[in-house]
Amino acid sequence: MSRSPIAAGIALAAAAAIAFGVTLPIVSVAGAGLGPYTTAALLYCGAAAVSAGLRLFSRDEGRPLGRDSIRPLAVMAIAGAAAAPALFAWGLQRAGPVTSGLLLNLEAAWTALLAWRVYREALGVRAGLALVLMTAGGALLVLRGGGVLEASAAGALAVAAASLAWAVDNTASRRVAELPPLAVVAVKGLAGAALTLPVALALHEPLPGAGQAAALLLAGATGYGVSLRLYLLAQRRVGAARTASVFALAPFAGAALGWLVQRPALSWELGVSALLFAAGVALHLSERHHHRHLHEAVEHEHPHRHDDGHHDHLHAESVTGEHSHAHRHAALEHAHEHAPDVHHGHAH
Repeated sequence: MSRSPIAAGIALAAAAAIAFGVTLPIVSVAGAGLGPYTTAALLYCGAAAVSAGLRLFSRDEGRPLGRDSIRPLAVMAIAGAAAAPALFAWGLQRAGPVTSGLLLNLEAAWTALLAWRVYREALGVRAGLALVLMTAGGALLVLRGGGVLEASAAGALAVAAASLAWAVDNTASRRVAELPPLAVVAVKGLAGAALTLPVALALHEPLPGAGQAAALLLAGATGYGVSLRLYLLAQRRVGAARTASVFALAPFAGAALGWLVQRPALSWELGVSALLFAAGVALHLSERHHHRHLHEAVEHEHPHRHDDGHHDHLHAESVTGEHSHAHRHAALEHAHEHAPDVHHGHAH
């Protein structure tokens, strides 16, 4: 943290990416023969369960849930917990874990664009070039879907649509990143299961075996529960666009593990797309943002520390580590490396 104020956010986003990425092959194998809504319901049941378990062993700091949080949580539930997992599960069975893993890099590109549009998060030349490269890689996989690892174009399009739905989810989640993350995981998990399970029953989707159910619940706990908690903590520190950029590492982890498991035949389309995605991720991760900026006087509540250069207020009793309470900032002008966190939403 002394070297870079965004180091912790990048580390958290990378951990979230790995936690999600390693579940891609598991969902592909365990979800075989099941309907997309059954798969999605089990994944989010696992996420809700792990959120309850983690609350017994870890602190869950954040500002209280308010009425202003209802709308973004509803968007997260519909786009990220219902639509995206169902689209992804359907597409994954037809496109395979390698192609699907690479296509999920589009999530980072679309999240960055939405973050710029909604929150005015700055996008420099490097980020712009990265988005072009990653979009080109995704387009190549979709347009040549029938020839990439025997993947169907329909499956590739479904995964691309899922990545867009998750980008909407990511954009909405930025508004609730200051809430207790395990509470957000629990709400999203329960809402996702409540939205998808009735559809699965209405469509008479096949019931999972005990082994399938256990594997999908575990994948949900790791890839949709633990990963989301880490993702929200990363968003607190580095904003929506940069978190999504680092999270683009997830598909590479899933694709690599999927290749080790299934050993599919490689193709030139896959190789070119992988290079385009890798170049885009590298450009995002090497981006730096440093300039003189002004903080207006403000009073707000959010989780914070007293060693981050922005919170020097006093407490009646000594406080260490991250904590949340209402506090006031005086006007301040300074220069340092920063990302669009809760204190750096200024215009450029």
